[in-house]
Amino acid sequence: MVASTAPGGKPRQPSLSQLRAFAAVAEQLHFRDAAAAIGMSQPALSGAVAALEEALGVQLLERTTRKVLLSPAGERLAARARTVLEAVGALMDEAEAARAPFTGVLRLGVIPTVAPYLLPTVLRLVRGRYPLLDLQVHEEQTASLLDGLAQGRLDLLLLAVPLAAPGVVELPLFDEDFVLVTPQDHWLGGRSDIPRAALKELDLLLLDEGHCLRDQALDICREAGRTEGAPVTTSAAGLSTLVQLVAGGLGVTLLPRTALRVETGRSDQLATGYFADPAPARRIALAMRAGAARQEEFEAFAGALREAMGVLPVRIVKG
Repeated sequence: MVASTAPGGKPRQPSLSQLRAFAAVAEQLHFRDAAAAIGMSQPALSGAVAALEEALGVQLLERTTRKVLLSPAGERLAARARTVLEAVGALMDEAEAARAPFTGVLRLGVIPTVAPYLLPTVLRLVRGRYPLLDLQVHEEQTASLLDGLAQGRLDLLLLAVPLAAPGVVELPLFDEDFVLVTPQDHWLGGRSDIPRAALKELDLLLLDEGHCLRDQALDICREAGRTEGAPVTTSAAGLSTLVQLVAGGLGVTLLPRTALRVETGRSDQLATGYFADPAPARRIALAMRAGAARQEEFEAFAGALREAMGVLPVRIVKG
């Protein structure tokens, strides 16, 4: 296949539309699914890929009646096409940020053990101070959020740190203590001086695998000297279910302070115990890509959140 040329004998440059069509087909390996993914008609997508092959002078795809495969050249050039499209996306983000801060879309990712308790504060702040900001919230577990940030699907994250993720900048907001939630008649219920060592032998209820709060709770237990063989019952996908299991007498659990009022207010069969100082705690932060086009805007947003969250049962971290 020979590359097409523009008048004057110079090779034709591929268009962004052609690259976007090819990248979608390379990802989906199906013309109909690729067309749907980028909002293009299937004939237009097929034509764009064919025009790209003509412009480059190489066959990118192997078409059969049943499936689509990448040619060897297509495998190599698909990665190049994605790089070009990501660079163009970054250019558009830069231009949008330069036009006006706190306008346009902000895609915020939030972990499930933060979202129900902090989002009311976040939403009030955005409505009151940034009315032109189109905040779009995505609740996902930490690993999914970090992937979304790296891929450009998300702009900013609200989650527990540290993350130890390369290319991610953390903007700390506050520290909050963990408390022990027990059945009403439990011997530790209502105490304000619980030693961490008490966690060694308790029937502990935790969230399912994948929740960072589960990992934090296990770390606290290990620091307290709890052995790997001590009973741990994992039965809940969310904190609400976890607390109901405690109310039913199946064990105890650890809750962050910001979740306490919401989750324990639904039952009169619960008691709360507080740890002796220093209590186990977690840190909540915003996280953004290193070198983000909207870095100054995100830093200002973090400052506004610290101010707004001062009324919560937390210790604000100075920026």
